[in-house]
Amino acid sequence: MLIEVRVKNLAFDLSKSGAMVFLEEMNGKRVLPIWIGIFEANAIALELRKISTARPMTHDLILNIIRGLEAEATKIVVTELKDNTFYATIHINTKEGEVMIDSRPSDAIAVALRVGTPIYVVEEVIKQAGRSEETKADDKTEDFMEWLEKLDPDDFKYKM
Repeated sequence: MLIEVRVKNLAFDLSKSGAMVFLEEMNGKRVLPIWIGIFEANAIALELRKISTARPMTHDLILNIIRGLEAEATKIVVTELKDNTFYATIHINTKEGEVMIDSRPSDAIAVALRVGTPIYVVEEVIKQAGRSEETKADDKTEDFMEWLEKLDPDDFKYKM
């Protein structure tokens, strides 16, 4: 069964040169955290904030190729969690029918956000790695999550 999700937020971990994207269940209370690369997180953040770039980024290029082939990205699905690695597919409708392209979840999410296509997670993946928002975290975790949600990119600018 597929569960529709949306990007709830991003958290950057600059000490590890990585980030985490949080996918929130649309009609429920579960959240799926996925570690992603800093470049993919940047691509997601740019789209979430509707910031355009002077030249196409990699995910824009992917969409330009899809459109150039007169095809359409229809959905992305986080399909599997194996050995602490998430897997995803981008579903594309072509003249010949549907094609599923293997993808990292972060790249698939960046593509989905650019075209407004739905994001899904296989139920079993959410059962394996999801967290319930109802689960009461300790005070330090709650404080940290609140701090993360209030972060602004300007907080990371170098200050003298």
